[in-house]
Amino acid sequence: MKIVIPGGTGQVGAILNRALTAAGHDVVVLTRRPVRDREVRWDGETPGPWAEEIDGSDIVVNLAGRSVNCRYTAANLRAMMDSRVHSARVVGEAIAAAARPPRVWLQMSTATVYSHRFDAPNDEATGVLGGTEFGVPGYWAYSVEIAKAWERAQERAETPYTRKVSMRTAMVMSPDRGGVFDALLRLARLGLGGPVAGGAQYVSWIHDRDFVRAVEFLADRDDLAGPVNLAAPVPLPQRVFMRVLRTAWGVPVGLPATKWMAEIGAFALRSDTELLLKSRRVVPGRLLEAGFTFDYDQWPDAADDLVRRVRGGPGFTR
Repeated sequence: MKIVIPGGTGQVGAILNRALTAAGHDVVVLTRRPVRDREVRWDGETPGPWAEEIDGSDIVVNLAGRSVNCRYTAANLRAMMDSRVHSARVVGEAIAAAARPPRVWLQMSTATVYSHRFDAPNDEATGVLGGTEFGVPGYWAYSVEIAKAWERAQERAETPYTRKVSMRTAMVMSPDRGGVFDALLRLARLGLGGPVAGGAQYVSWIHDRDFVRAVEFLADRDDLAGPVNLAAPVPLPQRVFMRVLRTAWGVPVGLPATKWMAEIGAFALRSDTELLLKSRRVVPGRLLEAGFTFDYDQWPDAADDLVRRVRGGPGFTR
């Protein structure tokens, strides 16, 4: 099959491209800076020759959007919003104009769309969308608005011959350098992987191989459309999540961090504390109901596999 991945040069795109290419598919990546074979230039905002790649393709997996791993300044938040909405809109326009439109459009979304909560998990049917929580920073609501606008751009696209799925994705854990697991493991190895602000906030996650399998599952299931949570079935409190990771690596101690210490650390890393402090308790209701089975549904097994792959990688030193 021909699979087009707009915005496919980031961590998640690299995971998909690698797996789908290895499976024998013809994968084309749309990117602002093409440097490799089967990469095609686009700007993520306006129609262009890149749309010819979508016409006649089988599947589009749109991952485009500015990285959330940054300081949440007003300018960066606006860039997150614009890059997601504009790219989804223009992908929809390309699909609508295609003589042979793809049969399915899988659109990246985020588990951040759900409320910051501890009392119950969020699935697609009963989950509470965020934006009105009491006692959280005001800009967290804007992150939710970004997620809603991202999904709305896909919903509004006039693509009657293309099934549309919005993938509300938790943190994708892979051994690749520069990804979220790499950052968390680095903290654990330094002895800094303890509870943050008490560590009660939930961490939702998905193993990279289950993420790929879920994408393939959604592409094949003609009866699934709309929002689907891509997250492992068992989210964990942050303190437990990091303790499991430390155990997998063999680090006995993880120093705790207060909220203000997390603020300093996030500032130094040019990131934002929302990624550490928001409780994302998300479960994959629709995937499980549709019969999807996770190879890694428990974090200890996933962490052991990821650590093994990191240690088996090129240039590893303890």
